[in-house]
Amino acid sequence: MQLSALDQSPVFTSAQAALAETARLALHCEALGYSRYWVAEHHGSASFAGCAPEVLIAHLASLTERIRIGSGGIMLMHYSPYKVAELFRTLETLHPDRIDLGLGRAPGSDAWTAGALAYGSKTTHLEFFGQKLGDLLAFLSDREPATRAFRRVHISDGLQPCPQPWMLVSSPEGARGAAAAGLGMALAHFISPECLELGTLYREHFNREGPWKTPRICLATHALAADTQDEADYYARPGALWRTRVARGEFVRFTPPEAVDEDAAPAVEEARRRLVGPADQVAQALSELVERAGADELMLVTITTEEARRRSYTLLAEALID
Repeated sequence: MQLSALDQSPVFTSAQAALAETARLALHCEALGYSRYWVAEHHGSASFAGCAPEVLIAHLASLTERIRIGSGGIMLMHYSPYKVAELFRTLETLHPDRIDLGLGRAPGSDAWTAGALAYGSKTTHLEFFGQKLGDLLAFLSDREPATRAFRRVHISDGLQPCPQPWMLVSSPEGARGAAAAGLGMALAHFISPECLELGTLYREHFNREGPWKTPRICLATHALAADTQDEADYYARPGALWRTRVARGEFVRFTPPEAVDEDAAPAVEEARRRLVGPADQVAQALSELVERAGADELMLVTITTEEARRRSYTLLAEALID
């Protein structure tokens, strides 16, 4: 199985420590044979340090040699398609055949932060997403953009095209958008467990005239493997407590497992239970999810301490990578 990782750069102590951990884990995953290492985009967050994925991608790509480095994803609603194309074509030129552009339709922030990100722009609402996506795909591959005003605009000569973009999807609207544009689809199961059934919709409506000539599904899901169930449950405490706090409107740093009161720690939700445990149990559950989604690849999201993340990535690589 093709196995990859999505890192949200969770903050336990500081943003600096979280980003340094992201770099070390990218090197660790490359050594284990992972195919891709994607970083997320979150703004104004106390929980996640990855607010500038294009900068982090450049750093990670310069540290690694083989693994593909990408975004999961760039929130296009905030940005100029032309600028995103310039950024990723520059990255592709510096690191040929190693850069992935994953795109998101969500704001990745609250409304006030979204307004600050898009200051001066009149195209930040979701209804503009399709037009911006079309222009971006044109700029990525030197085709004529749909927006008439941009038809005399060209990317700097010599920058390599970014040939196979992805869209992060958790809803039927997202699946239809990815299919219509002919993009790879990264199913955000870690956000929306109900999205598993979207693979059929995507494949049925896939546009083979787009960047990808055949449909491609990457299933992104939470998983945490350890040597025993008790150990896995222990290291799952930070994520479980964080989700409980977010549900109460508390957006805070992650709490180390040793600082989470055992009696007060929330149990792992039923939807995640089989994905937290010994490696053989977790690997079996992941394989079943991949089959149910009709996915071609699997991408792991793991939030806990660095040592436990390393162990989880190692155990699942041993169990799942062909």
